[in-house]
Amino acid sequence: MDTSGRTRSGVKPGAEVLIVLKQDQRTGKLTRGTVKEILTSSPTHPHGIKVRLTDGKVGRVQQVLQGKTD
Repeated sequence: MDTSGRTRSGVKPGAEVLIVLKQDQRTGKLTRGTVKEILTSSPTHPHGIKVRLTDGKVGRVQQVLQGKTD
């Protein structure tokens, strides 16, 4: 399984991930959360798949920690 967050197939709702928020792109600060919704429609993205977390934050996945793989 791809844990880099660059392929849509590797990111599923319910998965725990590290994302970078838009305002944190310069610093690279990561935010941990659980995926609620996948916002990127293309199968891959070089900067990470854009997701909305259960707390409403939106960012690009940098790493998939654990979660649904099916």
